[in-house]
Amino acid sequence: FMATEKPDFIPVLIGGDMNCYSVARAIHEEYGVKSYAFGRFPAGYTMHSRIVECFYDEHMDKPEVVLAKVKEFAAQHPDKTHLVWGCADVYAQVISEIQNDLPENCVTLYIQPDLRDKLESKLSFYEMCDKYGIPYPKTFVVRPSEWEQGVAEADLTEEKIGFKYPIIVKPSMSSTYWEHPFDHMKKVYTAQNPAEAAHILGLIFGAGYPDEVLLQDMVVGEDCNMNVLTAYCDRNCKVKLICFGREGLEEHTPTALGNPCAIITQPNLELQQLIKNFLEEIHFTGFANFDIKRDDRDGSYKVFEVNLRQGRTNYHVTAAGHNLARFVVEDRVYKRDLGECVENTNEVFWHSVPRKVVYDYVKDPEFVERAKKLVAAGKESMTFDYPYDLRFNPMRWAWVKIHVFRYFDKFKNPENYR
Repeated sequence: FMATEKPDFIPVLIGGDMNCYSVARAIHEEYGVKSYAFGRFPAGYTMHSRIVECFYDEHMDKPEVVLAKVKEFAAQHPDKTHLVWGCADVYAQVISEIQNDLPENCVTLYIQPDLRDKLESKLSFYEMCDKYGIPYPKTFVVRPSEWEQGVAEADLTEEKIGFKYPIIVKPSMSSTYWEHPFDHMKKVYTAQNPAEAAHILGLIFGAGYPDEVLLQDMVVGEDCNMNVLTAYCDRNCKVKLICFGREGLEEHTPTALGNPCAIITQPNLELQQLIKNFLEEIHFTGFANFDIKRDDRDGSYKVFEVNLRQGRTNYHVTAAGHNLARFVVEDRVYKRDLGECVENTNEVFWHSVPRKVVYDYVKDPEFVERAKKLVAAGKESMTFDYPYDLRFNPMRWAWVKIHVFRYFDKFKNPENYR
């Protein structure tokens, strides 16, 4: 399908991080249009940019505030279609809540709250995986009521939970988890024994977290065993784009733990078909972003979770030749048929950290060798390396250079970046 020649829409992005900039870049590359972003606080990712103009309100995580801002902005441009697009979990959740109340000249791309809630809870997501044959790690559930009644080390032995230590401990609901902060908070925890598992549960529930905590079999493997799968489902709940990417490296600072920073796109036909069928069966619409790990013990793949928006690293999909913005704009703004599902077969090396960091810290020599070959072939991409936004823009250029250079120290001393 072909993009329109004369855009008559305005991108209204909710958020201001790397996810937001990636979407703004894709929009600008395809349509030459500047985006307008509404975030809670200024963030370097989108500052000093020609392609995105930012506005801030510390309450932008509240549905009524987002709705008021969008209504006010849309009223200023009544003759334009406004594409309202969330760029983080919390913003996707908020837009899902308010989408039926948006002005008539606004369009968006989210499922309704009932399906959203089922997928956002890792526990109910795993129940759906059981139904549709999606593989996931062995899981033991601890509910808040059980914790209040008393969960001791004896309740968390290998015999009781059904798998061996060390194990993974993580909240079922990420959105409510981050609303209850405590010192040394992490996205995911590792427990070496029942005593450590009980201690982590105490930290999480003690901070007031109100949902389930999952104890999970540790899928054996390094960062380079992680994978990401991005799918876009059109307004008729049909999958129109799937892109699988193999991760080589993740960030290791405590609050960013698990964020990919080096990906090579490549096909995985079996997983792609399994997830395509799943999304169409549950009538999903919009972006679904799956975290997947290959288990060194048997080579199998296990799905950890699904994020109900494009990933933070979404530019790797655009870099592979499938501009995310084109799919969304043609589908939602212009109501065009996107044709058959596009399953990516292109290889590209995307990274958000310096090449040398990737080469030094990736533990799989085959990944490093492949990355170097793709660099030599000109099949390499960095989200912030956008010539249009850097040329004759010294403030933006300086921020990008400093931001990227800091990763040398972040990987050397991750504990300094709590």
